[in-house]
Formats: sequence, structure tokens, C-alpha cells
Amino acid sequence: MSEEFRVFGMTVPRIAFLNGTVLSAWGVITYFTQSSDPPSITALIPALMGMPMLLLGFLSEVNPPNGHHYMHACMIVALVMALGGARVVTGFEGMSWLAIVSHLLLLQIGVSFTIVGIRSFRHARLQRESSVVE
Repeated sequence: MSEEFRVFGMTVPRIAFLNGTVLSAWGVITYFTQSSDPPSITALIPALMGMPMLLLGFLSEVNPPNGHHYMHACMIVALVMALGGARVVTGFEGMSWLAIVSHLLLLQIGVSFTIVGIRSFRHARLQRESSVVE
């Protein structure tokens, strides 16, 4: 079994960093491209959810001994993202296309990162158990 868990050649902290970057950029883009005047601060919700993920991914990469703590916190952020994005499942009447895309992005990133995180935690547990047996 390999030392470090990877998905598509990327470590979990790198995935968190990239997901956070995408969400932060999308939040800023939606804030400045929305049609309401004055701009609604709620358009920045993806950025407000992405910044902690970006920061936790970065901290996990620069401080590997404590990386598992940062990734556990990142999993909580991902779960909150998935729950917040799930609003779009109940219906999107009255929502702008920017809001629909934002909710879908939060849902997709939250669910996919949660799955990757669970697989990573399972990989770490199997590695610990295999090192005890040897």
C-alpha cells in the first residue's frame, strides 16, 4: 500500500487548496457580475466557504505533522458546503442562474471532498493497521 493517499495524482490537501481556490474565485466573480444594485453580499457565500478550505489545505501542506487535524476541519467545512448547496435540490424557482450554479458548485465540491476525505481516512487507518501487523 502506498504511503500517501492520492486521487488523480493529487494529495487531499492539494485538492482542498484547489477546491477552495475555485470557490473563492467563483464567489468574487458572482459578486461582480450579478445584476442587482447594490450587489448582494450573499453572492460571496461560495468565497466565504472556499477561503477556509483553501487555508486549511495550505496549512496542511506546509505543516504535515498536523495535516490530519487540518483535514478533519476541512471535512466539516465540506459537510457544511454540501448541506448549504443542497437547497438547490428542493427547487430553484426564483433563483438566478448565478445562485443555481453557486449552489450546485457548493453541493458538488462538498460531496466530492467528503467522499475523498472518507477514503483518505480509511487509507490511513489501513496503513496503521498494516504497520502494526508487520
